[in-house]
Amino acid sequence: MQGEIRQSVLTLENQNRLALTGVERVDAFSDREIRLTVSGKKVRIEGSKLKVLSFSEGSGSFSASGQVDGIRFMQGVKGISHLFK
Repeated sequence: MQGEIRQSVLTLENQNRLALTGVERVDAFSDREIRLTVSGKKVRIEGSKLKVLSFSEGSGSFSASGQVDGIRFMQGVKGISHLFK
């Protein structure tokens, strides 16, 4: 369905294991940052020793491990709608 928005759910366990649904793509990743597109919005996960554990483009499920220090949900290129630290 065109224009359909996937629901997304974020789970963060003890600040070191993250699961997210509604992920459309993994844009970039390193051990300090993971960039995703989730339901049409850009998401940046910051931390240390970050590792992508799994990603399924078909179901939109994503998981990562490592020390998560911050998660940013961005609207477009310049605006940030939420910041969790």
